[in-house]
Amino acid sequence: MYYLVYGLLYALSLLPLKVLYLLSDFAYFILYSVAGYRKNIVFQNLDIAFPQKSKKEKIEIAKKFYRNFCDTFIETIKLLSADRNFLNKHFIADYSVFDKLYDKGKKCQIHTGHNFNWELVALAAGDNIKFDFIGVYMPIENKIFDRLFRKLRTKTGTVLLPANDMRNAMLPWRNKQYALGLIADQSAGNLNKAFWVNFFGKPTPFVKGPESGARAGNIPVVFGHFTKKKRGYYEGHFSLAEDNPEALQSGELTKRYIRYLEKVISDHPEMWLWSHRRWKHEWKKEYGQVLS
Repeated sequence: MYYLVYGLLYALSLLPLKVLYLLSDFAYFILYSVAGYRKNIVFQNLDIAFPQKSKKEKIEIAKKFYRNFCDTFIETIKLLSADRNFLNKHFIADYSVFDKLYDKGKKCQIHTGHNFNWELVALAAGDNIKFDFIGVYMPIENKIFDRLFRKLRTKTGTVLLPANDMRNAMLPWRNKQYALGLIADQSAGNLNKAFWVNFFGKPTPFVKGPESGARAGNIPVVFGHFTKKKRGYYEGHFSLAEDNPEALQSGELTKRYIRYLEKVISDHPEMWLWSHRRWKHEWKKEYGQVLS
């Protein structure tokens, strides 16, 4: 069954993007206008993040988000057959911050968010930096799509490590140079062990792993986000957030990341994944201090 699914999707990926975008336009119509896929969640999130915006402005952001959401799905299919020339044509970035860290003999972490199109970015960036690129991977329950995404995400040499066993999986890499890519705006599973930070003014739990790993190994951290130049074409923006994480107080790096993320989302709200329930948990006193 895997080969049948892969073969069909690979054949579809051979179509030009301008043809595939017709499918994206149709998917947008179905998801937004017919099915209303997670529409209530999208607008609840927009209400929290942008209480000052009018209903008309929020609808405009939502429509652009759904278009980007559908484009990302279609572009991910295209990546099955895309070569390096395609990747470097459709994603450009200044990678000098990584070159400097590599030449100093350091490792690094890259903290990004659910910012479109992260699948394209991971393949292109991983292929262009000097570091061995490591991606964190949460296994998919469906075995067919789990195998398919593993094949896709490793096509330019990315090493995938399981999110549910990171401590052991990182052991072979402890004395090597690498860049560890982390989507750091993940919601924390254990609310008692999360960093609770005001995110757009609302207490929100963030996983401690990205900061904890950086501080424990004193690994420099790079913040990154991506903008859309035009349909199918993206640009990456990377900057050194901290060269000496172990010198920071607990929670400081996470606060910096969240302030960075808020600005990125505010500047380009249509590029963030509004359909996930980022504010689904309410803070309680037993969770500890809320950082701001």
